[in-house]
Amino acid sequence: MTKPNWVDYSNEEIEEMILKFTREGKSTSEIGIILRDTYGIPSVKEVTGERINQILKRNGQAKEYPEDLMNLIKRAINIRDHLTENPKDMHSKRGLTIIESRIRKLGSYYVDDGVLPEGWRYDPQEAALLVK
Repeated sequence: MTKPNWVDYSNEEIEEMILKFTREGKSTSEIGIILRDTYGIPSVKEVTGERINQILKRNGQAKEYPEDLMNLIKRAINIRDHLTENPKDMHSKRGLTIIESRIRKLGSYYVDDGVLPEGWRYDPQEAALLVK
């Protein structure tokens, strides 16, 4: 893993940028896109040897839940809200079933990986409170 020769930033400068964008409320994927498009850093891991999440964890600024899991939970909540107004929408009911299945599968993976606490379960009512 070699640092591309066109990247003029040191690891410390990249880490400072990541922490600054996190304080501004950017997600990890948004930070990666900003670094790629604005600063010419193709991949934080290629340049620094660490992923953005690892840098945030080391500095105590990591989120409680992974970004991909939170995005799925937000989608499920939006569909549940839609179904309260449109209970006969069978396509959305099926979509909700699929998304909640993905949430449970991803949650199981994160529990096994140690990212989420042991015994974590997806509960739509608790998730609605978590997101809002």
